[in-house]
Amino acid sequence: MEGRCAVETWAQFGFSGRSYKVKILCGFGTDVLICTGTEEIYVFSKRERKITTVLLLPAAVNDLVGNQDKQLIYVACRSGVYRVNLQFLLHRDQSSQADASSSPAELKISQECLVVGADEVSSLLLVGSVLLTLCQRDASWLLTLYKTPKQTASTSHKEFGSFHLPVASAVDCGAAESNRGPRKGSVLICIHSGDVEASSSSNASAESTVAQDHFHLEPLLFKLLFGVEAALAKSPVILCGLPDGRLCFLPLRLPGSRLRVLHSLEQPVCFVGASVVTETGHAQCLVAAGEQGRVALIKTDKAGSEGGSAVAAFTEGCVPGPVWCGCMDKSCFYYSTGADLLRLDLSEGSFARESKERGEETSGTTAAALQSPSSLNVCRVIALAEPACSTAAGDVQLLGVSARGQLQRICLPAGRVDEGSSKLSSTQVSRSVRDLLSAIGDVCERASVLKTVIKSKNQFLRLLNHAVSVSFLLMADTTTDLPIKEKPIRCHFETSWSRLLQKDSLSLVCFLHNSSPFVLERGWTLSITVSPLSYSSSPAGESSSTNFSFPFHDLRPGQTFEASLPIAAAGDASFPMTVSCSLIFSLSSLLGEEEVAASFAGLQSSCISLPLSTLTVDWLHALQLNSPTATHKMATVQPSSAAADSIQTFLSSRQLRCGGRTNRGGESAAKPEPEKYSASVWVSSEIVRDTLKPKKSSNLDAKESIRDPEDLCLSLLERLLSEDTEGVKMGCQGDKIALSTSVAHARGPNGAAMKLTVKEINVGEEESTDKEATIEVQIESSSLAAVCGLHHAVLRRIQTLLQSATEKAASTKNVQILGLRRALQRAEIQQSQISGAFGEVVSTVQRDRLLLSVYQELRRNPLLIV
Repeated sequence: MEGRCAVETWAQFGFSGRSYKVKILCGFGTDVLICTGTEEIYVFSKRERKITTVLLLPAAVNDLVGNQDKQLIYVACRSGVYRVNLQFLLHRDQSSQADASSSPAELKISQECLVVGADEVSSLLLVGSVLLTLCQRDASWLLTLYKTPKQTASTSHKEFGSFHLPVASAVDCGAAESNRGPRKGSVLICIHSGDVEASSSSNASAESTVAQDHFHLEPLLFKLLFGVEAALAKSPVILCGLPDGRLCFLPLRLPGSRLRVLHSLEQPVCFVGASVVTETGHAQCLVAAGEQGRVALIKTDKAGSEGGSAVAAFTEGCVPGPVWCGCMDKSCFYYSTGADLLRLDLSEGSFARESKERGEETSGTTAAALQSPSSLNVCRVIALAEPACSTAAGDVQLLGVSARGQLQRICLPAGRVDEGSSKLSSTQVSRSVRDLLSAIGDVCERASVLKTVIKSKNQFLRLLNHAVSVSFLLMADTTTDLPIKEKPIRCHFETSWSRLLQKDSLSLVCFLHNSSPFVLERGWTLSITVSPLSYSSSPAGESSSTNFSFPFHDLRPGQTFEASLPIAAAGDASFPMTVSCSLIFSLSSLLGEEEVAASFAGLQSSCISLPLSTLTVDWLHALQLNSPTATHKMATVQPSSAAADSIQTFLSSRQLRCGGRTNRGGESAAKPEPEKYSASVWVSSEIVRDTLKPKKSSNLDAKESIRDPEDLCLSLLERLLSEDTEGVKMGCQGDKIALSTSVAHARGPNGAAMKLTVKEINVGEEESTDKEATIEVQIESSSLAAVCGLHHAVLRRIQTLLQSATEKAASTKNVQILGLRRALQRAEIQQSQISGAFGEVVSTVQRDRLLLSVYQELRRNPLLIV
């Protein structure tokens, strides 16, 4: 019988057909466990050559794995994962041997053995004390890790990790559907680096190698495939073969690892293993087989790159299919097509010998060698177990299950079966050419798809690189105090009034200018937050700030993006206001929600916020200058502002009649006009002349125009109303005729009429001749809120004016000392008035009137700014 296979039938399971998921599990001494895809698991004794026990599970079995040291098996059913203690089963079996009946013992597995409640688990794998389950959940594959207990009596299995992988479109198998064997939902194996010696493989005998579904790969190939970090950490790597053809891997003990795709067969994966084992016990070739016959061989190519460094070489080819099941030994891949059992010799010597017979070069022989596996003349095999070599004759023994439900031992000769075979027939040649042409077409299609993906990824990386560069540019600006006009990306604002439906409203127009060398493309958003300078929460506890977002794209260097936002209607706004603008970069806006969720889990809501500037919009920005006609009317008739100003209403309701005016003859007094409030700011004329350019000045008459007080006052008034303060200016400077004098009439944002006067006065003691020429800016209005707000805005402008003034000697020292003396005298009087208001027993109306008079006195008698 030399050169031929010997098949011996050991047991009959009582089922037929090829629609079941069949698996053979060895490694438990002389016992072999056979899963047939039903609720039954058979325990076969090789010593007694019979089925000794039948395990009855609550549901159909999908997969099973075993722990040889603890004599435990884990069974994946549709209702969950069960753990069964084989030592207990053997004890039950021995106690039942006293019965005269030769039928196997039937043991029902109860729900008490349920350790994992996951439904529809398709594959299991046991790596040390870690149990891995693989199942499909909605639109993703879920790989879950459980910690097994050290005590066999405990049933607690704690989940400590899970990994997701989106489900790809199902692979269309076409006409091969009818010839396909029993499909296994997925494949799970464990790959160890050759530097790590497993306890199950140390001192292995000739009949046993490493544990089933565990393989040792040579260190160099392990490092090339799974990375240096996994090799240094000596981490086991989990390989997953999926029905969509993807071969994925996961370093088990590497922090931050995730499921990644190693290769794709583009057809359902039915087998993954390792072969070409050296004397050290390290496999040199990783093999993955698809159901339609496509096989991928992954080896180390030490001369594959130009620099001579080693690379991982992926070789694809097609073997005669379909592939129903498979197994590996040290140098061969055995697989069944249903019609025949074939052996593919993967050793380098075999490939070199075949290439020599055909006169081919060694570099292109691997794919061609896949076309000519050896026939073993055994048909209808639907499951294979790991082979064992007989020490007596050197033959290879396989355990298989046939489509008729028979457990068979298949003995293979040690030598090559096809040593005397002739050359390929014409039918085989034509089939090989057809398969090669089909493979070429598939490669072209995949290359086109990969080219599109690479182009998309390059575009994304380019946009992301620009975003990072802009971020560093703006972050560098925060460390330097550059003026707003010198910043590479800056914002400035203009205020404008508009009238709609008989109601005035104030708008703020933002101009985002890009002076940087970068293009602001997709993913950028301009965010503007408007809030009162004095925060006041609503009764419900909500903040009064408002946020506006303006997405934009393709803002090139030198271009400006304009956005308009409403602040408030007349009478509703609270000034001054703080305006904060920033640039926000969102990853989801750049890629889309679905792609971010698939590729960057957990980053859906992540964004980068880069502050640009924080500005203040005050009362001067929000003024509405009156036309000459309106100015004349305002001078003759004062509009009531009681409804627009709550403070004025409160004060007006308590004030005494002014002057006690009564008509002669005892008639009642006429209705008093609203009380006027005012505030003043004094600035040295010398400072104003040094910092302002007078109106209509030239090189010839510059000195004369500087000395003109009226022109100086008019220039200061124009400066106050039109200056671009901190990046904010009035969009319309008003009627030029209204500014022909140094007096401006306007309406505030609360609707109150206001008067702004700039004039020159002399400050000093009455009896002294040394007086200082001073510019006085006076604010008048019947609204106390309007006077306070405009006074604050004028002081901000004067402060900006002083920053640009040159430092000079204190020529007005005596005048300032006199001003300080008068200010101290007034302060002493006001202090005594305030103490009297709070110390004596006075009414609330009198106290309010007294405090208001003190406040007005402070506003009317300011210190001189020199």
